[in-house]
Order: sequence, then C-alpha cells, then structure tokens
Amino acid sequence: MEVYASMEQVEAYFNNHASWFSRCAEPMKVNPLSENSYALVVGKFGAFGYDVEPKIGLELSTLQDRKYHIRTIPLPDYQAPGYEVDYKSLTRLIDGVDGITRVEWELDLVVELHFPKFIQRLPHALIQSTGDRILNQIVHQISRRLTHQVKKDFYKSLNIPFPPRK
Repeated sequence: MEVYASMEQVEAYFNNHASWFSRCAEPMKVNPLSENSYALVVGKFGAFGYDVEPKIGLELSTLQDRKYHIRTIPLPDYQAPGYEVDYKSLTRLIDGVDGITRVEWELDLVVELHFPKFIQRLPHALIQSTGDRILNQIVHQISRRLTHQVKKDFYKSLNIPFPPRK
C-alpha cells in the first residue's frame, strides 16, 4: 500500500500499535496481552460440518531498520482445539517519491488442522483443496480489510482526508 505521508509519520504510527491495532482488526476480536502482544480471535470458519474459531497470540515488534515483524506466541492458559498456527509477517517501509511511503507486507503462514475421524474418511485431496481454498479466502479477506482499515485510520490520525480508492 502507499500512503501520502513522510516516512517519519508512518514509522511513528506503526510504532504506536496500541492505539490502532485493536480498532483496525475489527471485526476480529482483539485483547491486549502485554505492551507488544495481543490475543486475536480470527472468526469462525469451517467445511463439511466441522467448524473452528481460531484464536492466536501475536507479538508485534517495534520498528527497526524500517522493518516491522509480527509472530505467533503461545496464549496463556489456552490449548488450541484441533489446530496449530505459525504466523510470521514482515512489513517494510520504503521511501517513495513526492512524500509517499510504500508499505510492503510478506506473510509466512503455516496452519495445521487435526480433523475428527468423520472428516478423515473423505479423500485427502478433497480435504486439502477445501482447506487451502478456505485459508486463501481468509487471508485475502483479512489482508484487504486490515490494509484498508489501517490506511483509513492512519489518515484520520493525521486529520488528512482519506484518498479515494484507485
């Protein structure tokens, strides 16, 4: 994404995630765990009559060298029922031209689901393709929504009108 603001303004915003992360992650439920970590309930998803409501712990690093990391952390007193998530992301801030800062995001996501026996009777290829499709939809939907919300919130924090979508 591109934002019409200086690198310093974008860095200051990202480093103050306590002021925007919970609000921008909606409709996901977010609860702070510490100064740099959150419990996040992603939503309810499923197929073949089997639903999960993933809840993960995320730790957000402070910005260093214009890079910002987020990774999964264990949630206190919580054992995920039937799934494991390993989330790692890297956000880079890049100086652009004419006061534009570019924000690039990379995601490394591994999700393991432990299905009940009635699902394991289905063909493995069907289970795999359905799981991949659902996961891709979730990541795409959350990424688009979160990007839009962060950008909108960033401009609002600076009292700058939100530019129209291209």
